[in-house]
Amino acid sequence: MSTQARHSIWRRMPVDRMDEIEKDSGAGVLAKSLGLWQLTAIGVGGIIGVGIFSLAGLVAAGDEDNPGVGPAVLIAFLIAGLASAAAALSYAEFAGMIPRAGSAYTYGYVALGEVIGWFIGWDLLLEYIAIVAVVAIGISGYLEAFLDGFGLSLPVSVTASAEEGGVVNVPAVLICLLVTFILSRGTRTFGRFELVAVAIKILLILFIIGLGIFYIDAGNYDPFMPAGFGPVLTGAATVFFAVFGYDAMSTAAEEAEDGKKHMPRAIILSLVIAMVLYVAATLVLTGMQNYQEIDPTAGFASAFTSVGLPVIAGIISVFAVLSILTVMLTFLLGVTRVWFSMSRDGLLPPWFAGVDRHGTPQRVTWIAGIGSALLAGVFPIRAVADLTNIGILSAFIVVCVAVILFRYTRPDTPRSFRLPLMPFVPAFGVLSSLFLIWQLPWETWARFGVWLVIGFVIYFAYGRRHSLLNPDSPHHRRAAPAPPRE
Repeated sequence: MSTQARHSIWRRMPVDRMDEIEKDSGAGVLAKSLGLWQLTAIGVGGIIGVGIFSLAGLVAAGDEDNPGVGPAVLIAFLIAGLASAAAALSYAEFAGMIPRAGSAYTYGYVALGEVIGWFIGWDLLLEYIAIVAVVAIGISGYLEAFLDGFGLSLPVSVTASAEEGGVVNVPAVLICLLVTFILSRGTRTFGRFELVAVAIKILLILFIIGLGIFYIDAGNYDPFMPAGFGPVLTGAATVFFAVFGYDAMSTAAEEAEDGKKHMPRAIILSLVIAMVLYVAATLVLTGMQNYQEIDPTAGFASAFTSVGLPVIAGIISVFAVLSILTVMLTFLLGVTRVWFSMSRDGLLPPWFAGVDRHGTPQRVTWIAGIGSALLAGVFPIRAVADLTNIGILSAFIVVCVAVILFRYTRPDTPRSFRLPLMPFVPAFGVLSSLFLIWQLPWETWARFGVWLVIGFVIYFAYGRRHSLLNPDSPHHRRAAPAPPRE
């Protein structure tokens, strides 16, 4: 790479020299402790959660600004799933080629250049923190449903945001801090917890489907699409939140025992398992209860209550809380690993890349956890979910474009997985993501724009100069040996 290129904002991280370059950062080393099934559990844990337990009911029933799509919520999930599948295959090819912490940030840095890597990394810092907040708000809704089953209720002032008539959503804040504590105990502990919790989650959904089938009223499917196809597309943009998670799992690639072999398999397995369960669960939800009567914050609990099974509703609420925790853990893991990777590459201060004796980046873990707690406490669920989706869709567009360019510019780079039908599959991922992102409200675009402006100010003021790819970076001066005395 020429000196001029190394000063450019389009400089690319060389795949074959990543280890050598990152040694100059002085950052800690992440512990390798995750096998195929633990990775798959992290992926399933990130995909299945508040999307099915809360957003399915929200999109089906509608709210003040969006009409309910009724049973057609199934179509919304399928549209979102197709768009996600194209991106998943792109992630799988990159993950098998570059098993590094950072996910879409690293892929963009390698294939498209530093400024694009920064854009997507900065984007993911906000989006992953927002996801943790959304899930915490969803769990808070199920906790309320559980307490209501026993005739207990918490005051609105401590269970809702100001926009919803409350002050601070205290349960959501506490849940964020609890998950942060669990993740801070280390990757090995987190991996074991995730494996057990995901197994419980899958059993819960199978139980819901198996029991709910006997209470389906076919009349609830008529009309199937009460508000027309337009709201279904808008709903697909919202439930898109429910069909990714593998991208956050890919941030743990550096902690996999055999990342090149296991990461592509885990990404594909996790999405297939999730989509099968989603299709069956949405059919049961809208078949048990008329879409207009579904509780948008605790859909399955309200469905079982409506057929005279309040005890089952209470059980679902309890286990839904446990199962949704896995989503928070997966995405909190994601934001800390992206943050760690950006700091290790010199784009953010190296202080953030410090790890403890167990190989866990404690500093960014607690900063991200507290940030998600603040979001969860003061914002309503749909606003945070839409903010999340615009960021993830942006990441998907970057990864799909990057995998096409990298296939043709670096065909010699070893790949343990090659996505089929290149370039049609990733091109479909780009087009479908653009289509879904266009469905989001202007307020979401405005918030996203403000965040990106802040990010680019930081990049040009700090990241560009301190990048390890910059030959004049202060990191190199610190690492250089002292001149010999005369």
